[in-house]
Amino acid sequence: MESTTTAVCRLRVNGDLRECAIAPNSTLLEALRYGLGLTGSKQGCDKGDCGACTVVVDGEPVLSCISLALAFEGREITTIEGVSEGGKPHPLQDAFDLTGAAQCGFCTPGILMSAWALLRKNPSPSRDEIAQALSGNLCRCTGYTKIFEAVERAAESLGGAR
Repeated sequence: MESTTTAVCRLRVNGDLRECAIAPNSTLLEALRYGLGLTGSKQGCDKGDCGACTVVVDGEPVLSCISLALAFEGREITTIEGVSEGGKPHPLQDAFDLTGAAQCGFCTPGILMSAWALLRKNPSPSRDEIAQALSGNLCRCTGYTKIFEAVERAAESLGGAR
């Protein structure tokens, strides 16, 4: 017999306190996508291998497909929808566009979130530091070179060039 128990989940997402009704075992990804309608984070592998579901929680990248939503009440969650600045794309998003770093685009939101978290902590990362920060994100379309170049370009644009 399937349970019909629901819980009210209160999440601070992209600066706003939001509520949704979810099953107690719902993942953060399910709450964001299906409870709050924030579909930028992608549902890929559902086991934490691909990184398409990456969001940033309290400044750290989190795989939302393997994280229980209720565990994130009271924490600051940023999704790809919250990265733009004043309605304009973030310099990182511009850099992905200018370098052709996004191919099919499915992995792009997760990669952007991992890179965004990196640049907030380290405005001038080396290529190795970028590779390490993005090591949990898989892209099946590119060879990663353009992605690394985009992060470097964004760092430069944000004033953190080496």
